Amino acid sequence: MTEPEATEYGDGEAAEPAEIANKSVTKAVRLLREIAAQPKTGATVTTLAKAVKISRPTAFRLLYSLERTGLVDRVDNNYILGWEMARLGRHADPYAGLAARAQPLLQELADKVNESVTMSVPNSNDGLDLIAEASGSHVVGIMSRMANDMVGRQYPLHASSTGKVLLAEWPLEKLVALLPEKLEAFTEHTITDRKVLLRELDQVREQGFGVIDNELEEELLSLSRPIRDPAGNLVAILTLNGPRYRFGRDRIPEALQQMQQIVDRLIDVFWRDAAD
Repeated sequence: MTEPEATEYGDGEAAEPAEIANKSVTKAVRLLREIAAQPKTGATVTTLAKAVKISRPTAFRLLYSLERTGLVDRVDNNYILGWEMARLGRHADPYAGLAARAQPLLQELADKVNESVTMSVPNSNDGLDLIAEASGSHVVGIMSRMANDMVGRQYPLHASSTGKVLLAEWPLEKLVALLPEKLEAFTEHTITDRKVLLRELDQVREQGFGVIDNELEEELLSLSRPIRDPAGNLVAILTLNGPRYRFGRDRIPEALQQMQQIVDRLIDVFWRDAAD
């Protein structure tokens, strides 16, 4: 049997094919992810092994190696993330890798629908960070202003389709606590009554996408779909923006199908190693 060939990047370094990825490293990463999902008190090797579906002896060997390198710590037989993990995390851009992986697919969707596409991620401040964008060839007028380096911008949650997807994840108690009864208006079509917004969020949960129509800017129609990890947690939101004279409501059904195809492929790109 011949060895799988490696492809070569522009800098001359070989890229190893996925088939020969180190399985132990993959399992160790899965353990780290599971530890991160545990309470601050951590979890035992038995609990972690069961959660990531590997044998207890394998989990113990991997955790021992991770402990020796400082990536995990052990407190009363419970494993928690270690000091070295925290040190490395301070040097990492939390979105660089995610945005780089997503960019080709965002551009593919933007080219296909010839409109503006973005990807946002929830942040620790109950908001969203827009981390990646792509534009079709005829993004003009209102969208030309919006598409000019949208990365890093913040948009009101109640008046953006991305924000509606995020709000739909929150329990009612949190929504009532954080949203005022009277919401800010950006156009005459913005939902400003909290009760009305809560009803729309129920619809977002049921249909699996968010939409705004003239609610943030006049003549802007926007669609958003959630991107979830294998556990079902919201990790990012894919959004398609277009001016209503070109991207009307009649295009919504087809656009939603195209967006879901990209969402499915993004999930595969982000977590294709999780099940190995």
